[in-house]
Amino acid sequence: MSKDTVQKGLVVSMEYKLTVDGEVLDSSDDAGPLLFLAGHENIVPGLERAMVGMKIGESRDVVVAPKDGYGELDDEAFMDVPRSEFPDEMQIEDGMELHVTDEDGNHQAAYVAGFDDKSVRLDFNHPLAGAELYFNVKVVALREPTAEELDHGHVHEEGHHH
Repeated sequence: MSKDTVQKGLVVSMEYKLTVDGEVLDSSDDAGPLLFLAGHENIVPGLERAMVGMKIGESRDVVVAPKDGYGELDDEAFMDVPRSEFPDEMQIEDGMELHVTDEDGNHQAAYVAGFDDKSVRLDFNHPLAGAELYFNVKVVALREPTAEELDHGHVHEEGHHH
């Protein structure tokens, strides 16, 4: 098995730019290359599949459909919450992110999809659900994972938290 192309079980270092609806949402320019362990769903599945076989130094434009990215928009993932459940002093704005805890104690992010005096409509969809993702990616390095990284299924990097 040659180690000079992206494949399952190798740590891939990539520069990338993510564009949605013509707007650059994310890129590695600020934080430097993103490292991920291929084949372990560290990145959206559609992008990972498209990168298999890429060589170091190679770049590629990849379009990822919603189902291979952050999922389709779920019409059921909206919830109306009485305004009284929010602190009075809290400024509620369209699109703001809230962290909510459900009955089981799981934390999830929700986004305000609309509100009035009586209730607030929360959207539990990922902000990129339903979006076509346009990636420009470049492989800058490949390496074998450490035993610990393989064990955990993701890359361990200094000062890098997910």
